[in-house]
Amino acid sequence: MRVNNEEIFIEKEISLYELLISKNFEPSKVAVELNQKIVPKIEYETTFLKNSDVLEIVWFVGGG
Repeated sequence: MRVNNEEIFIEKEISLYELLISKNFEPSKVAVELNQKIVPKIEYETTFLKNSDVLEIVWFVGGG
């Protein structure tokens, strides 16, 4: 699987939500594109990933 241009390997089925937590992302503060389609936040826990998937994760940073 490719996550933000980094190749990773998953050994067991994992949800998008679990992956985000394992990579220290706050799921409510990111947007995720899975195989060139935006995943609605409500589907993070029910979207399961495969090693052939391509993810782009963007996060929001506040500032002023």
